[in-house]
Amino acid sequence: MTISLPLSPSSLVAPPRAWHHPPALSLSHSLLVSSTPPISLFKSRLRRLSPIVMSSEGLRSTSLFNQLEHRELNDESDFETILSPDGYLSICGFGSLLSERSARSTFPDLINFRVATLNGFRRVFAHVAPVFFERGIAKPETKEISSLSVEPCPGETLIVTVFEITKSEIPAYMRRELEFRFLAVLPETLDGKSFDNPAVLCARYSDEEFFNIRCKGSKEIYFQQYGRWNIDKIWRDDVLPCRVYLRHCVLAAKNLGDTAYNNFMDHTYLADRKTTIREYLATTGSGIMEEEPPDTLKLRYGG
Repeated sequence: MTISLPLSPSSLVAPPRAWHHPPALSLSHSLLVSSTPPISLFKSRLRRLSPIVMSSEGLRSTSLFNQLEHRELNDESDFETILSPDGYLSICGFGSLLSERSARSTFPDLINFRVATLNGFRRVFAHVAPVFFERGIAKPETKEISSLSVEPCPGETLIVTVFEITKSEIPAYMRRELEFRFLAVLPETLDGKSFDNPAVLCARYSDEEFFNIRCKGSKEIYFQQYGRWNIDKIWRDDVLPCRVYLRHCVLAAKNLGDTAYNNFMDHTYLADRKTTIREYLATTGSGIMEEEPPDTLKLRYGG
């Protein structure tokens, strides 16, 4: 989708804080979306659907949850359905939020930062991020302008981080991650035990949904978010990772240990969905890891 932008928007309207349910991402994604509330009901449904998958540890059922129950969160009230009993929201980090320092720069009061696994998703550098233009680290001349998202992919497993934020931080979180599809997912510990509460995951969206739902069909809102950077298409298959951001993510994964590092290198793809980051850094992306961020961003993008 290519959006025709207004030459002189009369007003820059703040983006909406709630939106209607968008169309499913794909046929496979449509099988993932449901309107089921929190985890106790998920687990009871799984017992009814397939008692065979339940192990003595109780959480082989989580793989079935991850196949069937990725519920889309469309507004603040949806987020509130997956709060923990003490009122916290779990966030799932897969890129810059692999770094605790980076996570705390965005969520200073986060608690319980830890490593987890997430089944059924892969990482892809396939969308344009305006923040890279704002910070002067985008390279549109080489198309090195992409940030990271995740998308459903059966058979893939990611090493991620999970942490909690307060209910009061939900509106700001939703505004900050406006270009994504919010999904409720159920991570597992590294030894395969499921978490007690689902976490929010920022998954791939689409240009059509972003414009029609997030921007309510308003070119002025789109201009505020993307158009002012001459971005007329967000989700693309012809972009490459922002160099500074990719280096940051690789360092963040490395700081979590070899397992997380190797998982990031081998389960994160360019927009072609074929080239892994390990392959990219060994070929056309060689030299990225030796490049230092600008002085003003060394702390923010230092891994």
